[in-house]
Amino acid sequence: MPRSKRPLFPLEEGGWNTHQVAAHTRDVHALVYGMRARRTATEENPVFQSFDADEHAAGHYKPDEPLEALLNGFVENVESLADLLRDLPGEAWARESRHVTLGGGFTLQTWVERDLAHINEHTETIKRGT
Repeated sequence: MPRSKRPLFPLEEGGWNTHQVAAHTRDVHALVYGMRARRTATEENPVFQSFDADEHAAGHYKPDEPLEALLNGFVENVESLADLLRDLPGEAWARESRHVTLGGGFTLQTWVERDLAHINEHTETIKRGT
């Protein structure tokens, strides 16, 4: 059976399947870390709300969404953020933002590093599970 037509089983005991991990990674990039990086780069000291990824998934996850479309959208979003970041002067990486419950001092660099760590964490999960 071709790899793309295989049933999706959890990658870890009791965990998500590849499609769920991909959707989660895409959504957290778009709605949390990537968005925070974009706003921190373009706004003066923005304030961010908390994000409940499980609550979001419960209300927005679409198991029938084609994996290819999901991944293509994710890549486009990451590439557009990279384009924005590439054109920034070095001092922009120190621009600050605040979080309503965690306080201040979150720089653009902080959000980008957290985004990359989150993407890497789930990429490694998929590699281990396939």
